[in-house]
Amino acid sequence: MFPRLVIDLSKIRRNTEKLLSILSEKNIDLVGVTKLFMGNPKLAEAYKKAGVGILADSRFENLRRIKEAGIEGPFMMIRIPPLSHIPKMMDLVDYFLVSEPEVCFKLDESVDRPVKLIYMVDVGDLREGVMYDKAVDEILNVRKNLKKAAVVGVGTNVGCFGGVLPTKDNLKFLIDVAKEIEAEVVSVGGTVYLLALENGILPSEINQFRIGEAVLLGTDVTGNRDIPYLEQETVILEAEVIEVKWKPSKPIGPTGLDSMGRKPEFEDKGERLRAILAVGEQDINPLGLKPLDEGAEVVHASSDHLIVDITEVERPIKVGDIMRFRTNYSATLRAVTSPYVEKVYIE
Repeated sequence: MFPRLVIDLSKIRRNTEKLLSILSEKNIDLVGVTKLFMGNPKLAEAYKKAGVGILADSRFENLRRIKEAGIEGPFMMIRIPPLSHIPKMMDLVDYFLVSEPEVCFKLDESVDRPVKLIYMVDVGDLREGVMYDKAVDEILNVRKNLKKAAVVGVGTNVGCFGGVLPTKDNLKFLIDVAKEIEAEVVSVGGTVYLLALENGILPSEINQFRIGEAVLLGTDVTGNRDIPYLEQETVILEAEVIEVKWKPSKPIGPTGLDSMGRKPEFEDKGERLRAILAVGEQDINPLGLKPLDEGAEVVHASSDHLIVDITEVERPIKVGDIMRFRTNYSATLRAVTSPYVEKVYIE
């Protein structure tokens, strides 16, 4: 059935092995993030076969799915745990990312086995974490008041909210905090940190990378690039053509907002051959699709329809044909969570 998402686990495994090889030379552990595929056990198994130690997700439901499939941890929760969720996590999660003293103390009183806390430091992206200039005092105060849980290190994240890139300056903010608290683990999150490694500015104190996108898609959306030493066609969207017609390239008459509340802009290219596909905004982010048919161009989408200009495509495309697309992080995320898109895992 279509639309469907085809996920190539062999390519993902090769990407994982490649990154493990690169990071191991720098004494950096790779934490395999499973959230893009909702903690699918097949992905977790591919990570483990490649040699990943810790599996991480932002939803405890996903980690439980992995554990119930018989796949061993340790497991890391990479979203700050809501207080109301903590009781459900204590038999499951081994590492927590934290940024609030109240959360740390709740974890400490709830724990009946060793758990490790990585205190998040905000170095400028302005998502989670205590600001770097206030971090040492807060972390040391929390640490001295814990009885069972242990703050074993510090972590940070860039790129995901503010689009901030890693630099010598913001990396130094993290390392300064790590030294002050004598951190055992110095953890960074976001594929974009591979740029710092490639550019030779990654401090030697960093010993853990939390990565999903690079392994799963071979891309770095924050750095706006395909990663040259990784494979990209790991996830392919396949969708069925339901209409093929020549039409003007610019809407006729006065225009307002579209069904998503946007004001679309269209270049007048005259009459163009357009295909409509049975997939839409409810299933994907159209801006994140790259047609595999050379010459095809995604024009726009509504909730249920994707419009593609196929005027320059060499092969004849007719109703009932299947068109294939690479998907970026955003498009993949939406497709995976859509119940209307079939997911097919292949080796």
